[in-house]
Amino acid sequence: MTSALTNLAAGTELVEPVAGGGQLIVAALAGIALIVVLITIAKLHPFLALIFGALTVGLVAGENIGTVLDSFSTGFGSTAASVGILIALGAMFAKLLADSGGADEIVDTIVGHASPRALPWAMALVGAIIGLPMFFEIGLVLLMPVIYLVARRSQLSLVTVGIPALAGLSAMHGFVPPHPGPVAAISLLNADLGITLALGVLVAIPTIVVAGPLFGKLAGRWVVLDVPDRFDATDASANSANGTVAGTATVTNTRPSFGITIFSVLLPVGLMMGKALVDIFVDDESNVLRQTFDILGRPLMALLIAVVVGMFTLGRGARMSREQIVKCIESSLPPVAGIILIVAAGGGFKQVLVDTGIGTLLAEWAKGANLSVVLLAWVLAVLIRLATGSATVATITASSLMLGLVEGMSTGEVSLVVLAVGAGSLFFSHVNDAGFWLVKEYFGMTVGQTIKSWSLMETALSVSGLIFVLLLGLVI
Repeated sequence: MTSALTNLAAGTELVEPVAGGGQLIVAALAGIALIVVLITIAKLHPFLALIFGALTVGLVAGENIGTVLDSFSTGFGSTAASVGILIALGAMFAKLLADSGGADEIVDTIVGHASPRALPWAMALVGAIIGLPMFFEIGLVLLMPVIYLVARRSQLSLVTVGIPALAGLSAMHGFVPPHPGPVAAISLLNADLGITLALGVLVAIPTIVVAGPLFGKLAGRWVVLDVPDRFDATDASANSANGTVAGTATVTNTRPSFGITIFSVLLPVGLMMGKALVDIFVDDESNVLRQTFDILGRPLMALLIAVVVGMFTLGRGARMSREQIVKCIESSLPPVAGIILIVAAGGGFKQVLVDTGIGTLLAEWAKGANLSVVLLAWVLAVLIRLATGSATVATITASSLMLGLVEGMSTGEVSLVVLAVGAGSLFFSHVNDAGFWLVKEYFGMTVGQTIKSWSLMETALSVSGLIFVLLLGLVI
């Protein structure tokens, strides 16, 4: 585990700024402004807008265009490899969940046992549980068909239902191990894992309440959306009696049971959680259990297993034929092809910003300010998050800069610094964050609507998280 964290930290070493501070700030602002203008005014596809924005950042910063293209390609490729495959597998599982009636079974159970007023709270709880061991992107893909159906069945706003689930997912990503950012921060700052985990949960719970159900109620009034039909159940198989294709009917009237459906949904969660726990408690890398979970618990493998198992538990459980299952899997990919390209392009844009060194520059400026250690940790993470768009990069970079400042602090105080960094790493997700584009496309929002809902929700998570960390600091 230690070696893995060392490699993770090494992969995000500070980059020397390629130009002066003023020039880099202008470059970043020019690139972001161009993306917004091209998408909102010129109505250009976000994929192309992100490419032009990345080129603008690099050229204004004084980099060679070849260097800029290399940076963009590197970021695009790494994001497509890490996130794109997961989105594709997640979409397959999500379509199986919808076409089999499994999503309906979950929705009927939730709606049947919760009043409309309680539904956002239930969605926040589901998001937090799913988000505990799972990367944000995977959790979002798995939850989207449920979010769609809960909104449609309950007649609540898609944003009112979706924001609490997103808050639960995102808070776990920023505050609670075993996510890579918090775990790396714990290692870098020599914090106690158990204490940080306990304090992280204490901070995450009220933070999710504020940024989830409470903020979601306001955001639902600001952003009114129709529920997309991306995961609506359809019968893609030919009708053997008349040769027609039923394009709008559900595949089958038989649903998998609620227990089987929950097992199928939680299977990848359990595999990834198992890997995280084994990594923490089993130090011997030659241990058979650790080696087994190191393979089965990887996100790609866990989702691949979930898709294969889902074909039987969900597909065959709903009495779908082999042809129906094949058609279901095939029909899941076209709707997410554009999303994969946009998210990967967001990763390319982020990499161009990282390679200009603007994150390093902003971190150095903040470090020279006269602030408390906890507040400084939050500010550093915020600035790097705004500059690079990566919560993990912000967490690791800010933690590295705080290393000399936590010497002599108590165990609890060091854990609070870790949580302050985590809170700052969530601040105001915008156009240089791949997650921004993932949420935008899945919810079918404009850039402005995404900022008024998702970006402000992330800001509410960050600020309220800092407040709760400072409050804990009064008694620790």
